Amino acid sequence: MAFKGEDHLDSLSLPVQRMHLIQVDSVQRWMEDLKLMTDCECMCILQSKPISIEKDEQNELILSSQHSTCDNLQLLLKRAWIISTELTRIAQKLDKNRWQRVHSMTVRVNCHVRSMINEYHTFTRSSSEEMHQLEKLLVDKCSEFTAFTERCLQTEDEEILKSMKSCVNETLTTVAQYFGQLIELVLTHEAQNLLRQIELSGSLYVMESAISSLFSLAQEGAHLCRIIAKEGGVVSLFKICRQDCFRCLYPQTLRTLASICCVEEGMHQLEKVDGILCLADILTDNSHSEATHAEAAAVIAQITSPHLTFTQHLSSFLENMEEIVTALVKLCQEASSGEVFLLASAALANITFFDTMACEILLQLNAMKILLAACSDKHIVDTPYSRDQVVTILANMSVLDQCASEIIQGNGVQLLMEMLFEKSSSGNPAEVAACERVQQKSAVTLARLSRDPEVADAAIKLSCIPRLIKLCRSPTERNNSDSVLVACLAALRRLAVMSPGGLEDSDFQQLVKPRLVDSFLLCTNMEESFV
Repeated sequence: MAFKGEDHLDSLSLPVQRMHLIQVDSVQRWMEDLKLMTDCECMCILQSKPISIEKDEQNELILSSQHSTCDNLQLLLKRAWIISTELTRIAQKLDKNRWQRVHSMTVRVNCHVRSMINEYHTFTRSSSEEMHQLEKLLVDKCSEFTAFTERCLQTEDEEILKSMKSCVNETLTTVAQYFGQLIELVLTHEAQNLLRQIELSGSLYVMESAISSLFSLAQEGAHLCRIIAKEGGVVSLFKICRQDCFRCLYPQTLRTLASICCVEEGMHQLEKVDGILCLADILTDNSHSEATHAEAAAVIAQITSPHLTFTQHLSSFLENMEEIVTALVKLCQEASSGEVFLLASAALANITFFDTMACEILLQLNAMKILLAACSDKHIVDTPYSRDQVVTILANMSVLDQCASEIIQGNGVQLLMEMLFEKSSSGNPAEVAACERVQQKSAVTLARLSRDPEVADAAIKLSCIPRLIKLCRSPTERNNSDSVLVACLAALRRLAVMSPGGLEDSDFQQLVKPRLVDSFLLCTNMEESFV
């Protein structure tokens, strides 16, 4: 069967494909990989036979510190990433019948596989019989693969090569499958070891080290989070959060939980162990530190994210929602730093999407006043990300009729006007996207609130109409964002009803009078004037 490079990449269901290495600068990646590559060449010379070491020396190589464990796992994942990349490249070269390159790369993969296995055994305390069998299968298949490609290299008959190619493809597929299974088994084994340390160790140092390593694993992507969740990671971490003697570990434990609960398996485990109730207890307990409250808010923000499609089963959340929302509003009000405010406000913003009753609770708690006051403190609301959370809450609360008076009293229309000017200072893509969301949501909030004549009048007096026109007509002002354009057109039309004389005739004819879709098409095709 023909074996395409891209198909082969899809077949490698490896967590290493999600590694951050893919996103770093190519020169930096080369520097990091250089040691691994040169080690590989040494292994080639030694015919892949590792230098044996005495038992006493081996004991010294068993790395138990937090830093070393993380480093060893990172080394393993880097080596795995290199192997998966090489396998993909082999498939691509094979497609082009580059037999010389296929053979040399096969030799390199063979050496990398042996090096990875040897490196893993220098720091792991134990490995299962299943792992030993899989290692043997992979090593044997790699040797067979190398021998096979060498025979192909020595064959000049095109017909014979054509018939051998399908066999090479099958062998490559088998190597990739064995490799993927081995990596899965190794990562599962490491997760089990770390969770065993957390469960059985009475030492705070060992537990802290294990939690830190678990957090590092969770940062490698959703696949690792699924492994940890399936092995009982959420259950073990919540056990810590229910014991007062481990209070000093709460922030780190909660941070790890927030990472793991980005996957459905983690969410199901959280529900099974009444994790929502535990989080509510932590948030409402004033004896906990601000750091603990902030990390608990981060878990709430994660599990209520509107981007997740598997939050419907969190039935217990509704039972504890009022307590949680009250605690989060208090955390916003008393936040000592921008980071704490960001985590608390992000949780509140997500909850307003999660259930509409949350908006009514926020209104009763004077949350609007607290959030508007926080925005005037540049040390607390200090980034577009924080303003994004605040304006999200305002937009979702603005569907309630009572919000208009709160906005007027808290000088909220002025804040919304300022948010229409939100611009990124760094040009960072994530920050630019946050600025777009701030502009869009501030326009949406103005459109919703302007059904109240008092709010509309305040907006008109603050020159919101000229700013909205500018955003519609100037693509650079809205960073070419279509969502910002639609929101601004909607807000402009609402204000135009209240003040028809505030627009020039050309603006009215182009931006207000036509159907929304026609005005949208006109603005998206508009040539910006630089005169």
